[in-house]
Amino acid sequence: MTYLNQRRKALKKMMMGSAALATPGTYLSCKAESQPLEMLKGNINHSVCAWTYNHLTLEELCVLIKDIGFSAIDLVGPQGWPILKKHGIDSSMCNGAEINLVHGFNNKQYHPKLVENYTEMIPLVSKAGYKNLICFSGNRDGMDDETGLKNSLEGIKKVVSLAEKNNVILVMELLNSKIDHKDYMADKSAWGIELCKQVGSEHFKLLFDIYHMQIDEGDVTRTIQNNHQYFAHYHTGGNPGRNEIGEDQELNYRSIMKAIQQTGFTGYVAQEFIPKAEDKEASLREAIAICDI
Repeated sequence: MTYLNQRRKALKKMMMGSAALATPGTYLSCKAESQPLEMLKGNINHSVCAWTYNHLTLEELCVLIKDIGFSAIDLVGPQGWPILKKHGIDSSMCNGAEINLVHGFNNKQYHPKLVENYTEMIPLVSKAGYKNLICFSGNRDGMDDETGLKNSLEGIKKVVSLAEKNNVILVMELLNSKIDHKDYMADKSAWGIELCKQVGSEHFKLLFDIYHMQIDEGDVTRTIQNNHQYFAHYHTGGNPGRNEIGEDQELNYRSIMKAIQQTGFTGYVAQEFIPKAEDKEASLREAIAICDI
């Protein structure tokens, strides 16, 4: 299964709430055996993407992260919010309004459905007390970047005023088009930053995925330092392979976290690596420890 299909399947599962409604399994009964980290420092607001830990139910994932010492989960839609609230967990990046990753705002043919979806979802996010709602550029499908930028601006403009009214931030994710998301348009930070400038609202920003941008452009730390005002959210992942973020990959996440913290960022950094170790819960604990600068 390709990463794109894996993520689509996992996101769909979370949006439909199947993970949220699953019966808690063995993890809950074994919780007392876990060893929580020492008190987190509070310089980085930690989160984890639900789809990367979908071997656990959403209920089980809530228990795990509380045990580790943080309280936010990314990419959970409305069906999962009652579970998060039950455990005092923030939905650090909401989803459920997008069509998918490939059919996005860069194509006018999808604007009617996207405007309908986001018009419905934005007030729900606000009412639930959440802040961030994800969106995507979509694939090029033969379209040049300038046309895609113009189309995206037109589509975003149709919903950004509603986001402003509801104090919600629409967050477009930057994804690599070299390995994981072939043909995706928002594959460079410069394209996304230009879109932010043209939209001209603090309620439209970017999700700077460190893993993806390392693949397609590199120079991660400098990009963060120079353009942090356009980034509402960050994702992690080890490169190559999108696995654990420890020393067996090329990114220095402690250094990157220091750069993020020095910009004054107060949003979330969400772990989005795909754990390959047998003890996946230990991988998450290690990732949080690495990023807790």
